[in-house]
Amino acid sequence: MFLRLALAAFVAAAGHVVPPAATTANSKVCGSPYRIDETLPDGARWRMCFEMRNVEGLTLNRVSYTPKGGAEVSVLRSAALAQIHVPYDSGEPRYHDIGALGEMAIPLTAADCPGGERRTQLVCVTTRERGLGYLKDGYGDPAERRSRQARELVVLSAYQVGWYTYVAEWIFGDDGSITPRVGATGSLAGAVTSPRHGWPIGVGSKHFEESHSHNIFWRMDFDIQGPAHDVVEQYDFAGDGTKKRAMIRTRFTREARAVNRPMRWWRVVDPRMLNSDHHPISWQIDNSDSADYRGPADEAFTHADLYVTQYHACERLATMNTAPHCRASVDRYAGGERVTDPVVWVDVGFHHVARDEDADPMPVHWQGFRITPRDVSPRNPY
Repeated sequence: MFLRLALAAFVAAAGHVVPPAATTANSKVCGSPYRIDETLPDGARWRMCFEMRNVEGLTLNRVSYTPKGGAEVSVLRSAALAQIHVPYDSGEPRYHDIGALGEMAIPLTAADCPGGERRTQLVCVTTRERGLGYLKDGYGDPAERRSRQARELVVLSAYQVGWYTYVAEWIFGDDGSITPRVGATGSLAGAVTSPRHGWPIGVGSKHFEESHSHNIFWRMDFDIQGPAHDVVEQYDFAGDGTKKRAMIRTRFTREARAVNRPMRWWRVVDPRMLNSDHHPISWQIDNSDSADYRGPADEAFTHADLYVTQYHACERLATMNTAPHCRASVDRYAGGERVTDPVVWVDVGFHHVARDEDADPMPVHWQGFRITPRDVSPRNPY
């Protein structure tokens, strides 16, 4: 427990456990071993750089995607975890697990990175199958039947924080999708609590593991072909209880906060970047799998599931941000400033009610969201 409580003291640290990638201003090039350049079997290509920051841990920079037969498109200037907030159901404790995440990084073994490459011993870069990319029967005509197995690039790291081992994955699909997710494993806390706040573990009903939430925040600085002209939009589809649905688009010209709703999603679009069908390219954000958590007034950062803020270099963490002359949490970043270079913060919740199957070592439970290309390719990208 003392380990977690000490983490906040490291938030202001600005050094790197692993030296940052060497960069050239206009070349999108970083030096080995920090450069990732992977062409998947269908021809899609992902390029990026990584670094291991003391505070945020694994951070990806200058992420770009090239669809099969298409032109390269820059997607993200940077992307990283921004907080792991762990409040317990009894009201205490309430951890903020990011503070010195890079220092908690676990050296990976070959078994942790099957078929891949371990970079600096702390980062795994690998590829794996992800199931069907598509299947078309051809209406009974064998000559017209088509299917394809999809593949994905995975960049991951792992961290030991208190009892938990967190596995942070960034998954890049050959269809242009991005899936950030975190898996929690390791050991249960071992806390004995009442039935009101926990679940019996082990023989009988003498030992109760306390239920708690994992509220994980990601920070993503989107740059679709550069920082200029990017816009964040929200899409809703009204018409519950009727046969018709109407699409409602809300453009965030100023900093904003948004909550999950059925039939709601967001996209980051550059209206000036068009595909060959003359449609603006964008990346769509879906956060429908979150167990939305709303804390008390002093945890106002949990009162929204997505934040849009204007880029400021000092705004690195969603909570416990102690950079000089900077605000402390993401809800305070979203103060209504005009947005010309948007940063998107996504919060995904998971309520962990322990079970006998969680006995040591605890199986991984995953939480994350999905980013999907919208009109980046004028046709099926495979």
